[in-house]
Amino acid sequence: MLKLSIVIPVYNVEKYLPACLDSVLCPEREGYEIIAVNDGSTDGSTAICAEYTERWPGLVRTVTTPNGGLGHARNTGLELARGKYLLFLDGDDSLFDNALPEILETAEEDFDICFFDLVSVTESGKALKTTPGCAREGAFRLEDYPELLFETPSACCKLWRRELFTGSGIRFPDWLWFEDMATSPLLYAKAGKLLSVRKSWYRYLQRAGSITNSASLSRNLEIITAVDAVLEGYKALGLYEKYLPQLEYMAFYNQLLTSSTRVNLIDRNSPVQDRLLEDFREKFPRYRENRYIQEMPGKYKLLLSLIERRQRLALNLVMRLNNRVKGK
Repeated sequence: MLKLSIVIPVYNVEKYLPACLDSVLCPEREGYEIIAVNDGSTDGSTAICAEYTERWPGLVRTVTTPNGGLGHARNTGLELARGKYLLFLDGDDSLFDNALPEILETAEEDFDICFFDLVSVTESGKALKTTPGCAREGAFRLEDYPELLFETPSACCKLWRRELFTGSGIRFPDWLWFEDMATSPLLYAKAGKLLSVRKSWYRYLQRAGSITNSASLSRNLEIITAVDAVLEGYKALGLYEKYLPQLEYMAFYNQLLTSSTRVNLIDRNSPVQDRLLEDFREKFPRYRENRYIQEMPGKYKLLLSLIERRQRLALNLVMRLNNRVKGK
C-alpha cells in the first residue's frame, strides 16, 4: 500500500495550478501518488492536468468530472486513493519547499489524524499569519483535549487515515460552503490516536474572488447546516452530552461570532444576522452558562453583546477598526 495519496480538487485555477503541482513533485521519493480531480474546469486547468499526467506517469493521475463543487471533488479523489493517508491540497494552494519529504516521513508513524500548521499568504507570497493545525503538540485523543473542536476545521492542514472515511462512510457534503466544518469534527469522534506536529507545511493563498472573500451573504446561512450535521453526528454516536460544552462553544464561535461579523462587515443591515442569532439561541438557550463563553476574551464578549443587542452600526465600526489595526 502507498503511504500517501494527495488529492487536489481543480476548478479554473490555471494561474496557480503549476505551482501547486510542482510543490508535491518529488520523483526521487516513493510511496505516494497525486490525484488531480478536474472538477469541470473551463479554463486552461484541463490542459495543465493532462500535461503533468503525461510528464509524470505513475505518479500523477487525473480524473475529470462534471462540476460538482469542492466536496464532490474531494470525495471523488478519496474513492480513487490507494494511500494509507490522505492529504487534501486545493488547486490554488501549495506546499512549502521540503514539506513533502517531511510529510512522507511523518506518514511512517501510526495515527488516525495528524495536524500541522497552515500559513496564509498573499499572491505576492507575503506571509499574513500562521494558523496552528492544533494548539496541542504530540499524541493525544479527543477525550484528552476536547477543545480540539475549537481549532480550525480545515481539511487541508491534516493528514487523514483513509480508513476513517472508508470505514465510517463519512464524506464531504456537496455544494456546501462550510464542508470542512460539517466533516472534520465528525472524524475526530471516529479517530483513535491523534498527532499534532508544529510544522508549517501548507501555503494557503488568499486571493480575490475566493470562496472566503465572496459577498454572497445568504450562503453564510449554510454554517447552520454544517453545525447541525456535527451536532446530529455526535448525538448518533452517543457523544453529545459528553462534549456538549465544547460543541456549544464551537457552534457559538463559528455560527454566531464569526459568521455574524462576516455578514455585518459586508452589509450591516442584512437580515442574515438575525437568522444566525435566532437559530443559535433555539439550539442553545442557556449558552450564557457555558464556561468557555464566560471565560472568553473581552473582545469576544464585546462582539457578543453587540450581536445580541443588534447594535449593527457599532458592531460594524468595531470590526472595521479591528481590521485596520490588523492591516487588513
